[in-house]
Amino acid sequence: MRIFHIATAADWRGALATGEYTTSSRGVSLADEGFIHASRADQLAGVYARYYADCDEPLVLLHVDTDRLRVPWREDPVGDDSYPHVYGPIHPEAVVDATPLDGPPAPP
Repeated sequence: MRIFHIATAADWRGALATGEYTTSSRGVSLADEGFIHASRADQLAGVYARYYADCDEPLVLLHVDTDRLRVPWREDPVGDDSYPHVYGPIHPEAVVDATPLDGPPAPP
């Protein structure tokens, strides 16, 4: 399955250098939250609008192949919906694409 995560370009570059992506969401670490927030394709526009529309630094959309993750993930209930959460660092080999985001993402 493919899930998605909006990242700052700086955080993604850091992950490529260290071998681990550990940002849960904008300004929040995996250590602080306990998991990394992710989205299904149909949730991307809403997540971008709520949390990243006012971001003034470059963003990338990480396309994560859940079969390549080294850590558990699951869809957890959030309000009336559910969202995928990754329970550990995302290693770069699990990211099958990282596309620049200059505005609201179109569904992949």
